[in-house]
Amino acid sequence: MTISSHAGFCFGVVYAVEMAEAYLAEHPYLYCLGDLVHNDEEVQRLKAKGLRIISHADLPNLAGETVLFRAHGEPPQTYEVARQHNIRLLDASCPVVLKLQNRLREIDFPHIEIILLGSPGHPEVIGLMGQIHQATLHVVSSPDEIDQISFDPEKTVYLFSQTTKAPALFEAVKNRLLARRPDAIIADTLCRQVSNREPHLATFAKEQDVVLFVSGKKSSNGKALFSVCQAANPRSYFISSPEEVDFTWLEGAQKIGIAGATSTPQWLMEAVKAHIETYFDRKAAAATTQ
Repeated sequence: MTISSHAGFCFGVVYAVEMAEAYLAEHPYLYCLGDLVHNDEEVQRLKAKGLRIISHADLPNLAGETVLFRAHGEPPQTYEVARQHNIRLLDASCPVVLKLQNRLREIDFPHIEIILLGSPGHPEVIGLMGQIHQATLHVVSSPDEIDQISFDPEKTVYLFSQTTKAPALFEAVKNRLLARRPDAIIADTLCRQVSNREPHLATFAKEQDVVLFVSGKKSSNGKALFSVCQAANPRSYFISSPEEVDFTWLEGAQKIGIAGATSTPQWLMEAVKAHIETYFDRKAAAATTQ
C-alpha cells in the first residue's frame, strides 16, 4: 500500500495551518473566518485545539479579537469591516491568490472586460470578485458559458482563472474564448503547485490496482484531482474518512494507492492506510485460526 508523494497540503494550506497552530499554542482560542481548509476532519482536529469557525456576519461582534483569514483570500470590504471594529488580523491569504487579486485591481477600468473561470460561491472567487468595481466581470465555470456572453467590441477582454482549477478546463475555456475573441489576453493564473500534481497523480493511479482518493467533499481541488484519478484508473474511489472505505473495493487488489487533495492532511491519509492494514491483519488472523 502506497501513499502518493504528490498528495497532501499545498504550501498555502501549510502556511495557514501552521499560523493557526502557532497562535493556539499560546492562546486558548482563535477565530477563523470560514473553514480553514475544505476538509472536515482537519477542521475538527483544529477545533479541538481551540479554533472557532465564524462567518462574515459575526465580524461586527468581535471587536478587539483576533481573527484568522484563511488561504483563499478575502475581498477589500472584509478588511474594512475588520478595521472598523478594531479586529486584529492573522492574514494567511495564499501568496498566489494575493498576486491574482493584485493583477485584477491593476486592470480594473471601464474599458476592460474580465472573464474569470471559477466556481460560483467559492471563497477564493468571492475574494477575487471583490477586487473588481469598474471593469465588466463574467464568472464562468465551463466553456459553454463563453457562448452566452455578449462581448462589447470596444472593450479589451482578459481571461483569468481561480488558482485551483484544472489545466484541461482552463485550456478548453481559453480555446472557446479565442474562437470568439482572438484578441483576448490570456492570463494563466493557475497555481503550478496544484496543477503540476495532475500528471504525477495520473501516473500514480495507473500503477495501482485500486486508488482511494481522500478529500473533503467541499474541496474544489479535490473534485478536480479525483477526476484525474478516475480517468487514469476506473477503480478509484472518493472518501473523506477511513470509515468510508468499502473493503469490497479492494478485492483482488495487490497494489492499493492512497492520494489526496491539496487540502488533505498527511495524517488523514496515514489513518486510511492504517485502517486498511488493520482490516487485512484481522482477516489474515481469522484465516489462520480456521
